[in-house]
Order: sequence, then structure tokens, then C-alpha cells
Amino acid sequence: MAKQNVSEQFVDILVRAGVKRMYGVVGDSLNPVVDAIRRNRDIDWIQVRHEETAAFAAGAEAQITGSLAACAGSCGPGNLHLINGLYDAHRSMAPVLALASHIPSSEIGLGYFQETHPELLFQECSHYNEMISNPQQMPRLLQTAIQHAIGRGGVSVVTMPGDIASQPAPEKSIEHALVTSRPTVRPGDEEIDKLCRMADEAKRVTLFCGSGTAGAHAEVMEFAERVKAPVGHALRGKEWIQYDNPYDVGMSGLLGYGAAYEATNECDLLILLGTDFPYNAFLPTDVKIVQVDVRPEHLGRRSKLDLAVWGDVRETLRCLTPRVKAKNDRKFLDRMLKKHAEALEGVVKAYTRKVEKHVPIHPEYVASVLDELADDDAVFTVDTGMCNVWAARYLSPNGKRRVIGSFSHGSMANALPQAIGAQFTDRNRQVVSMSGDGGFTMLMGDFLTLVQYDLPVKVVLFNNSSLSMVELEMLVAGLPSFGTSNKNPDFAAVARACGAYGVRVEKPKQLESALKDAFKHKGPALVDVVTDPNALSIPPKISADMVTGFALSASKIVLDGGVGRMVQMARSNLRNVPRP
Repeated sequence: MAKQNVSEQFVDILVRAGVKRMYGVVGDSLNPVVDAIRRNRDIDWIQVRHEETAAFAAGAEAQITGSLAACAGSCGPGNLHLINGLYDAHRSMAPVLALASHIPSSEIGLGYFQETHPELLFQECSHYNEMISNPQQMPRLLQTAIQHAIGRGGVSVVTMPGDIASQPAPEKSIEHALVTSRPTVRPGDEEIDKLCRMADEAKRVTLFCGSGTAGAHAEVMEFAERVKAPVGHALRGKEWIQYDNPYDVGMSGLLGYGAAYEATNECDLLILLGTDFPYNAFLPTDVKIVQVDVRPEHLGRRSKLDLAVWGDVRETLRCLTPRVKAKNDRKFLDRMLKKHAEALEGVVKAYTRKVEKHVPIHPEYVASVLDELADDDAVFTVDTGMCNVWAARYLSPNGKRRVIGSFSHGSMANALPQAIGAQFTDRNRQVVSMSGDGGFTMLMGDFLTLVQYDLPVKVVLFNNSSLSMVELEMLVAGLPSFGTSNKNPDFAAVARACGAYGVRVEKPKQLESALKDAFKHKGPALVDVVTDPNALSIPPKISADMVTGFALSASKIVLDGGVGRMVQMARSNLRNVPRP
């Protein structure tokens, strides 16, 4: 058997760790690794047009599969382009291994062409960030990087000079069994006992859920029933907890709706389950708060805690629920359910009057039709900005759909690249990119990646010819809008010129048939929908201190109306409320 070089050993270890593909752009120092992938039947090289796309695609793949994904960039400018997508993956706890190839090892520190210092540049967006400066470090260094990414949930960066990549791999190198899944974490009995006492003593309990409730839907529902608790959620918790939920009171935060804010502020005990909710202005200061999280460094970051519980949500509730005394008093729960239904009923009217005739098209109408027509197991990728609003308010979770966005990092241009990664995991699953015109044009070159690989991603473009979220921020701050207008082409014509299916929609009556035709098309498709940039109005109950951070103006300008099928669920949940 021919002796392996470092690149071949590197690729073999990725395959052993379950990596199916590596996203990137080829180039000089990266060439030995790409050639090793070319000769390996068990892994594919996915050629994108921009390395930022590579990192976003890998992050999305990791979120869909729960397994390690990989991306790569060549030395200097190549791997620098990875950084934004890696930040997003890291903050989303997506296990991603990034290869940052480097200049020749003999030239490091001497101002060589394209020289950067990846071991410094990627420090903040990774759990592990080290350079292979000697073949003898292989495979131990790569194995350690993989275990950091999977075990801690996030990014590991391995920097490797091109000349090292071509050298012979060490003989009798130590290869061990790789960690490919994360363990469950059970809290100690002392914390369970304390939480049990606090739940028993509280008259009004509210649960507020984040992405850490993934896989714990049944346990959350069982506990909510036992303590008669309304259940609110953050945006990243929506897909995991809102469906089949008779205790749902909506979402709190910048894009919030319903009675979640009231439920979290009017209870005696607020239990935060698997959420790193960043907007502490929406959290109460005068109620007891318990936080349950698998990452202990997240405990107490947002509010003063009366009890911090380190553990998985599912394991914690499995331990807790049988020990908590069942409550019979539903008054608080029923009052919050009524408030939630009333809030949705009151606002929905503004967006049910003649929207099918409004030109330019209401973006809310586009989102509601999209929600109705999309598959039950569709994956939605959502651009940051107003598309976040439409996803939060219109996409109906059901336990099978996925909604992925840059919800923690808040980057533009994420939806199309994430759709690429999501579609590669399953070509037969419907993937819909909800793109804004600003985000789409930022990385529009990678629409060609859809065409090159014939990926059947459906891009639904909310085209209002503006950076509307930024424009609204300026409006709230009392500033005139400036630098927010986009002079756009006919994106459908652009799509067709690229070799994809493209259709432009300017009237509401055209929308449903255009979406249906795009969904039926077997390859990539783009639906360019011209939408109304003035679709929002200012709701009540937003204080000045809530408007800091990521576009709090969004909160001040978040919809008075438009909640799609959520109002139907709220009505249904009212059936559980006893009649006086």
C-alpha cells in the first residue's frame, strides 16, 4: 500500500468522522487537500463561488444533520472569506471543521504574499484553533479539532501550510475512535430538588423555550400540563416547541407577538429552557428565574438567576416532572391563553382586508401563501432583516419542518448559502430560501452553484428594492433614510440567463400559481416577488430600553398584524379554557 501524505490522511480522518462533503474554493495552498478529496470516493468537493457561502453551507448542513460538516479556504484572502459564516455556525452551535490553508511554512512571519495569521483571526469564532506546523502532529491535532467541534457544539479551525499538506504522513501515527455524537447531561439531585421546591411553591409558572428544547417537545408539554404553565418561545425555539402546543402564548423579543411578554412578566416563577435569549429588556426583573442549559457558560448571562441548572432540557424535565406536585389551578394559564388569542385576533384584521388585491404585494401575503403551499417537511432558510419577521409570524412549524437563519449572528446574505448546504443533505426534500433583495444580491454569485449542481432550491425573493430593516431603524431614530435604496434588475430574467427557472410576480393574483409552478420545477427556481416596502406599522408596549441592539427599531415597527395560521391555533387552544 502506497504511503499516505498528510492531505490524504487528513481527508481519511474527516471521512471517518462522518463528513460527506467539503465546501470551498480551490487554490494554491489548498490544492493538495482538494486533490486528495478528488481521489477519495467517500467525500465530495463542493465548488462554491465565494468562501463565505462555503461556511454558511457547512453550518446549515450541520444544523440539519446534527453531524460534522466541513469547509475550506486557501491561504490569506481565501480563508479570510470564511470568517462570517464561521461566526454564524459557531453561535448556532453547529459542528463545523474549517480548514484554513496557509502560506509555505518557511515563510510564515516574513511578510510573504497573501500572509495572514489564521490562528489569531479565527480565535473568537471557534472552540479550537491550531496550526499543523509539522506532519508529526497528524492525526492527533485533527482528531482533537473534530472532538471539540462535535463535543462542544461549534467551530474548530485547523490551519495547514500547503507544503506541510504535501509531505508524507507519519508512520505508526496514533488514530483512535472519534467522538461523533454528544452525550446527554443530567443535573445533580441537589439542583433537581431545588427546582422541584420552587415549582411547587410558585402559584404562576411560565416556561420560555429556546433551541435547546430540540428533541424535548413531549417533555416540555408534560411538564407544562403538570404545573399549568403557559409556554412562550424565542425565535430559535419556534420550530421545536410551537407545534401541537395547547399552552402556546407566542414569541417574545424583537419580533414577538401574542402574550409571551405578559406571561413571562406576570408569573411567580419563570423557567428558561435551553435559551440564550439575548434581549434582557424583555425579561422580568421582579420574578424568580430558573435557567436550564447544557452550556454552563450561558447560565445567568442575561438575567439574575435564582437557580442555575446545568443539564439537557429533556433529561432535566424527565427527572423533574414526576417529582413536582400537579397543580389544579388553571387561572393564570387560561388568562394568558385568552390574552394570546385576543392579541392575535385583534391584529389579524389589518392583514386580511383585500390583501389579495394590494399592489405592491403585501410581503405578509407572500409569506402566508408560501406557508400554505410548502411541503410539510420543507426546510426554510431565512435572510436576516424583514424576512425574519415573515418567518417568525407566518411559517407554521409541525415537528417536521426546519427553519434556519442567522438568528444569533444576524448576518445578511445567509439564506441562499444555507439553502445550498441544506439541499445537499437531501435532494428530494423541499428547500426554500426566503431571501431579501439586499441579502440575495450580496452573494448572488452563488445562485450559479445551484445551477452547476442542479440543486432544486426554490428562492422566493421578497423584492422591495431596499434595505428595509435598516430604513426602519433610521426612521425610528428620527433619521432620514439614506443609502438604503437598491436599483435592482429583473431577477427572474437573471435566473433564466443563469440557466434556472425564473418568474417575476407583480400582482397578488399571480402569486399562488407562480409558487406552485416553481415548486413543481425539478431544478433550481427563483420567484421574484415585488413587495410593498411600507408594510409595517408601530405596535404598542415597546419601551425605549427595548430598542437597543439588533434593530430594536424592528420591535418598534414590528407588525401590528399578520400572524398567519397562528391565530387558528390560538383559537383551538381556547377550547381547553373552561367556560364560566
